Amino acid sequence: MAHPGFFQRQASARRNTSFLVLLFLTAVVLITLAVCVVGYLVTRSETSGQPFHYWLLSSHGLITASAVVILICMGSLIRWVDLAGGGSRVAKMVGARPIDPDTRDSHERKLRNIVEEMAIASGVSVPELYIMDNETGINAFVAGYTPGSAVMVVTHGAITQLTRDELQGVIGHEFSHIFNGDMRLNVRLIALLAGILMIGQIGGFLLRSSFYSGGRTTARNRDSRAQMALGLLGVALFVIGYVGVFFGRLIQAAVSRQRETLADASSVQFTRNPDGIGGALFKIGLRSSYLDTTGHANDMNHMCFGEAARMKFSSLLASHPPIEQRINAIQPGLMARLKSRLRDTESGARLRTASGGNRPSAASSFASDTADLYTTASDRRRTSPAGSAIAAPVLEMASAQTLSERVGTISPEGEDFAIKLLQRLPSTFRGLLYTRAGAIQLCYALLTSDLTQKQQAECLKLLPNHSLFSAQPDLLAKLIPALQNIGEAVRFPALELAMPALRKLDPDERAELIKNVRKLVGADNRVTLFELALTSFLSRHLGADAERATPVRYRSYKSVMPALQRLLSLLARAGSGD
Repeated sequence: MAHPGFFQRQASARRNTSFLVLLFLTAVVLITLAVCVVGYLVTRSETSGQPFHYWLLSSHGLITASAVVILICMGSLIRWVDLAGGGSRVAKMVGARPIDPDTRDSHERKLRNIVEEMAIASGVSVPELYIMDNETGINAFVAGYTPGSAVMVVTHGAITQLTRDELQGVIGHEFSHIFNGDMRLNVRLIALLAGILMIGQIGGFLLRSSFYSGGRTTARNRDSRAQMALGLLGVALFVIGYVGVFFGRLIQAAVSRQRETLADASSVQFTRNPDGIGGALFKIGLRSSYLDTTGHANDMNHMCFGEAARMKFSSLLASHPPIEQRINAIQPGLMARLKSRLRDTESGARLRTASGGNRPSAASSFASDTADLYTTASDRRRTSPAGSAIAAPVLEMASAQTLSERVGTISPEGEDFAIKLLQRLPSTFRGLLYTRAGAIQLCYALLTSDLTQKQQAECLKLLPNHSLFSAQPDLLAKLIPALQNIGEAVRFPALELAMPALRKLDPDERAELIKNVRKLVGADNRVTLFELALTSFLSRHLGADAERATPVRYRSYKSVMPALQRLLSLLARAGSGD
């Protein structure tokens, strides 16, 4: 069966989001009706015992229903605004810190290398990386509104306890969430549940207020009925609100389990190594995936690779299928093999202890035993005949019939291309891409590397005299030769590597960069295909609406026929020599 394309998966995610919103709207309607029933019982004596459906259409009923809907919408809106900063806001909410692109920590560099390989192989932007330093559990999640603005958060336990192939399996799982459009869905889930929770929180506040007021001695007889009514109303709202949250989490968990199963399968497809993600899940079973240092573990549970929070009714509310079920779904019999490998490792450890050696723990010996196996499997995969020739299909953009299928998909050729390309990058060149100044100069170098030195000097004079945005000859002298030596294939991969640094520019700086790039493009009064692609790429990823999903504006090609005619005529002209 053909794997669905990136754009098809994004469209499917939008449909899932619409269905999810419909389910939550149904929950809001039911909660509103439940609160209206409570209001009807409280005011029944004042309304002469009229039937509920008449009361619901009266001023009392309409005010009650409107108040409930407004409160739920306010709760969702407050959380939505709180998360409007995109993936970086979610990362900071859980106390994660950004990983320095030029980090010297070996575990962090391993993570960055894996992420960059998979990003270049799939043709999506390199996500910004964060780490939760104090979390010893094995977990990870991605957040953001669009694939181009995604951030990836990984726990310290994940990068230190997993082998390279196991970590690659986890990263493949998280990339699947980017490809399948799950990130916006996850943020919406958090916001919608916050709105429903608002009713329960107000009920709890009324309940506490009634107990507090009931403790006073003054005017107790006069106010006792009002206090009792307030307490009963609080109890009712508390119960309704938290029952609503319970069913909301049921919906959330059901959707999440489906998406997690898809992500596990996609990870195997991306890495071609079921033992990688299988071993990572097995280690979670041996140890833990809980997030213990943040108060947002319940909110983040459906976003994470493994269960982030301990909960009651886990069979109903768990956002992930059971570990054993996930492993066997990846490959039948994989769980039995992993258990057998662990038993063999423990037996070997006991023999070493009997002969005077130091016995490691079961989990650590399992990790050390499987590390060599996975490294060997990875090396075999990367040196196989299928990957020995660097992916002519990856380098040949003229193969248009499969272009849309390749976007957001990791193929063996694409991964081998990414690995070999990264190996060819000089360390100085690659290090510059991780700095703001180096990333800006890369944009200039991409537009001037094909020019003569005299032409380069003339073009760069167009740039303003600015400490950050003026041409810096010393940096350009390190970037341009590498671009010329490696060739055109390095252009967009290098730009992808520079995107985390470019995203650190503030809005005014981003606008200035785009303005300067357009100056260089217009210097010769003509626009090449690469120049058009570059300016479009920067506008899409660094523009004012960069982190917002692009809405579907047209449902039929007829309304954009003139634009299509111009596009097709341009392609016909560009594709012919006559």
